[in-house]
Amino acid sequence: MSVHDEMTSVQRCLDDLARSVGRLEQQLGSGGLDMRRVRADAEHLRESVALLREATATRTGAAQSTQRKPELLTIPDTPYDGSLWVDIDDEGLGARDRRAP
Repeated sequence: MSVHDEMTSVQRCLDDLARSVGRLEQQLGSGGLDMRRVRADAEHLRESVALLREATATRTGAAQSTQRKPELLTIPDTPYDGSLWVDIDDEGLGARDRRAP
């Protein structure tokens, strides 16, 4: 099952839980500490799942954007300008005006 399907299933279960808590409140009354705690816990679960859904959507969107083909960069065949390297020593050979050890 995909993550989207699992999140939808969790959301349906939370909706069922909210309906059940509402029916319990009608039967037992909503003034008791235990009933308020159950209602608050159900709301916390709903908020947590909403945050998880947002984070999953962001992560999935980022994963899809990284799976796109990279943009091709054309590198010309012409030689580079030699003046770019006039102040650089040849690596491993020492300076041009000195002898290697």
